[in-house]
Amino acid sequence: MEDLREKRIWLTGGTGFLGQAVVAELKKQQFHNILVTTHEEVDVGDVDQIRHYLKEAQPQAIVHLAAVVGGIGANRERPAEFFYENMMMGTQLLHESWKSGVEKFVTIGTVCAYPKFVPIPFKEENLWDGYPEETNAPYGLAKKMLLVQGQAYRQQYGFNSIYLLPVNLYGPGDNFDPASSHVIPALIRKCLEAVESGSEVVEVWGDGSPTREFLYVEDAARGIVAALRYYNGAEPVNLGSGMEISMRALIEIIAEYTGFRGKLSWDTTKPNGQPRRCLDTSRAEQEFGFRATTDFREGLKHTIEWYKTQV
Repeated sequence: MEDLREKRIWLTGGTGFLGQAVVAELKKQQFHNILVTTHEEVDVGDVDQIRHYLKEAQPQAIVHLAAVVGGIGANRERPAEFFYENMMMGTQLLHESWKSGVEKFVTIGTVCAYPKFVPIPFKEENLWDGYPEETNAPYGLAKKMLLVQGQAYRQQYGFNSIYLLPVNLYGPGDNFDPASSHVIPALIRKCLEAVESGSEVVEVWGDGSPTREFLYVEDAARGIVAALRYYNGAEPVNLGSGMEISMRALIEIIAEYTGFRGKLSWDTTKPNGQPRRCLDTSRAEQEFGFRATTDFREGLKHTIEWYKTQV
């Protein structure tokens, strides 16, 4: 299989949470021509800017990481934006990449593309077995259409487009903004602020019953780079850790590690989101040798310690 390490690799969203980890992993694996652009440098929602950059930089492979993302609250408040922005970024970029002769295109999808009710663990062939969980369906479907597009371009044009489905990520460098953060950084921030203020109560959404799987960001980066180098298949591939934990157990661990000893108040008027999430990760291991290695509790400790240095 061709070694891509001397190729020009363009990362959209390369300065973001996951993007920075992917850049670090590419450098670790001795990639020498990494192209990273900010939104201000290249707006990948603007087809003219895409065309200009492709012509100017002539990347040979693209890892499309840029996305408009957020937790349940942000998805409920901005469903149109989450649908339109993610759909247009990916669709235009993939199309123009094919037109310009890009050799390989890696789309980073989302676990939110899966139907609301799926047998555990989620297998890639379950993707089309139903409608996604309502609170994040617009986002999940927009990203899911990029799988359809990539497979169609492969079938008609022979375009080497692959599609990865990472589960919920966490780790140092995550987004801790309460307006848009995902569950782990949101809970870490709530608990630490409660400790600092002396508050006896931390409010948590839902009833604690849903389960989630989490993947440490450095593990995710290893998986993405492995797929970039070694996977050229048409079928989507899950990237996960294979673990499953309830929201109730998660917040209890975070409370312990942050030193919060007060009461957890469950607001059952707020949505739970998808009932369960846990991926079958066997395809990633079979196809390109990826397996997550970071212990979840250790990853949480690293994340909490990193955030403490930022506040």
